[in-house]
Amino acid sequence: MSETTEKKEQNFEEVTEQNVEVNDSVETINEASTANESLDTELKEETLLENEYQSKIAELETKLAEEENRFLRLRADFDNLRRRTQLDREAAEKYRAQSLLSDLLPVIDNFERALQVEVTSEDATSLYKGIEMVYKSLIEATKKEGLELIPAEGEVFDPTIHQAVMQEKDDSKDSGIILRELQKGYKLKDRVIRPSMVSVNE
Repeated sequence: MSETTEKKEQNFEEVTEQNVEVNDSVETINEASTANESLDTELKEETLLENEYQSKIAELETKLAEEENRFLRLRADFDNLRRRTQLDREAAEKYRAQSLLSDLLPVIDNFERALQVEVTSEDATSLYKGIEMVYKSLIEATKKEGLELIPAEGEVFDPTIHQAVMQEKDDSKDSGIILRELQKGYKLKDRVIRPSMVSVNE
């Protein structure tokens, strides 16, 4: 074999090896490219999933905020209702006797009118004393329930507790002073159940 032929074979082998190396490099590049494409696809999918999750999270956070607001409103409404119920219960307990006492006021008025009658005979005096005893017992019982007489004559007129039904003129007293009480007024604790009917100085 000649030296030229050996060189050609050697060159051919080198070229072949280079071709193999090039082919290997091309395959490696192709594999890397495929891997990159696969990675890109995965990244896109992950990005889409992340965006979807972010959207879901935002939606859930909005719903949570709405539910929290709704809960706070319901709690405030419940607290208000409980407070109102408590106040109503306290008022019902405090003024439980109002209806009965209002019905008893005309009875008290009649007793007072009866006690204004002058008696002369012994029988009438005994009857008078009996009526007086019943009247005093009635007044004591109503006081225990919280019934109070509204002061009137000589007081300054107060439209929250007095009802002016007439005016009179008395120069010795200031304007707005109550001159006469025409019908007694009563309060149950701090609530007026019947204002005093009065005559007021001009």
